[in-house]
Amino acid sequence: MSRRNPFLRPLAAALLFCCIVPPATAQRVSARDKAAAEALVQRMAAAEQRYRDALVLAGNGDPRGAGEGNAALEDMEDVVDACVKLRGCPLSDLLATYKRLLKARADAEAGALDEPGDEDQPLGADPELAADVPEAARTVALLGGDNRHAFDRMVRYNPAIQAGIRRWLTDMRPQLMTSYENYQAMRHLMWPEFEKRGLPEALLFGILAKESNGRVHSVSRAGAAGPMQFMPATGRRFGLGPDGTGFDTRYDPRAAAEASATYLNERLRELNNELELALAGYNGGEGRALRVHRGSGGGSFWHASVYDQFPAETRDYVPMVIAAAWIYLHPRQFGVQFPRVDAQPATLRLARPASIYELTVCLGNAGSRDGYMRVLRNLNPRYTAEETIPAGTVLHATTRVAALYQRHCVDGPRAELARALVTADVNAALVRDVPAGSVAVGEATPLPAGVPATIATGRPQPATPKARQARIYKVARGDTLAGIARRHGCQVQVLARANGVKAPAYTLRQGQQLRLEGCTR
Repeated sequence: MSRRNPFLRPLAAALLFCCIVPPATAQRVSARDKAAAEALVQRMAAAEQRYRDALVLAGNGDPRGAGEGNAALEDMEDVVDACVKLRGCPLSDLLATYKRLLKARADAEAGALDEPGDEDQPLGADPELAADVPEAARTVALLGGDNRHAFDRMVRYNPAIQAGIRRWLTDMRPQLMTSYENYQAMRHLMWPEFEKRGLPEALLFGILAKESNGRVHSVSRAGAAGPMQFMPATGRRFGLGPDGTGFDTRYDPRAAAEASATYLNERLRELNNELELALAGYNGGEGRALRVHRGSGGGSFWHASVYDQFPAETRDYVPMVIAAAWIYLHPRQFGVQFPRVDAQPATLRLARPASIYELTVCLGNAGSRDGYMRVLRNLNPRYTAEETIPAGTVLHATTRVAALYQRHCVDGPRAELARALVTADVNAALVRDVPAGSVAVGEATPLPAGVPATIATGRPQPATPKARQARIYKVARGDTLAGIARRHGCQVQVLARANGVKAPAYTLRQGQQLRLEGCTR
């Protein structure tokens, strides 16, 4: 919305009018005027609610917010104008409403503005964040928030860290913003695990941003998986890996954060609380970090004799993690305005079977640039994007996602459209060519000698083609009927009828055996 409030002038006029007109109670008020005044009060209340809703829209980046807010303000102006002319109208009450709204607007705008003098502050830990972290002294020391020893100053002004900040703020800015959005939705799951173990939140964010951009299903070429990228063997040491259902808990944000914090504290204890070396061990192997640390006599990561013993990937990883942490701690000092994210946890119960793909379509992207598929996947890592989730399943979400689900995904045109889009089969669009002048007669079956084959023989029995044996396919985890049909060259509807699978959900269960009826591959 525009920072200049179009209602300020009428508001000033109304205030002046209050000073010169007699109190409403001193005037004789008719029943008709009383009814009109009550109608204005109700109209003002509706405009107030409309204005507050517009502030929420604007705060979430919705372009409708500005228009709705301006329309609400114009309605308030009309109400005040009518109230001034009406006997017995409670003008002071209406002005109190304006005062509340103007304060709400000011508070909303203040949150987006830089604080005076912030640019000139040293790169120390923000007081409000430090107060929220247990063992704050340790946290500040780890991330260079005071000047008690040279290590803190080195981290704060090291050109390698500055170069990392430059990269995050230039060609890697989209990844930084994506990491922030993803982290905010998972923060209630991950941050408590670091907090309980006395580690700073900024460190958690820095690792998450560098490792996975906050995508819980990330898998590296080397086999590291999850938001914190644990290798299988390391994950098993800290309780991560396949559980009884086959789900790999490396993908679980809470479990991954707990394991990560425990692992880091283990490294810090054996590396004399050298944060850079602990991060080097996280990326390049704990054994290597410990050997280098002992061989150097406890030298800093930035000593050339130590630094050069780590691979190039680790030498890049350490400053990039710390750089992301610095930006997270001090966004205003770098001109960064992180997006506002609706991260209030909520749940929703599926009213009908659906996949995360289907939910992503019907939810739309109101209040979010990229929609809500990543939020649903991150908060519900046990489900693949395409598998059909049964009705009655409770999914983790945010308050916004839950509200959009009730509005668009339970029933209605968008819900039906989403269902049609995710079950659409490319093969159904293909028209099979038939050679000109030919008639499709099916498979010919040779007749044995002596079998009558002309009408002169009376009533010959029609030749029956030899039945083709249908192959059997066993449904694997994450399979959908449309996907199976694509792989085996058959139509979804034919496959569904042959196996008694009901449309439109086409729900399958793991281990179910399907007859590949009419399939060509």
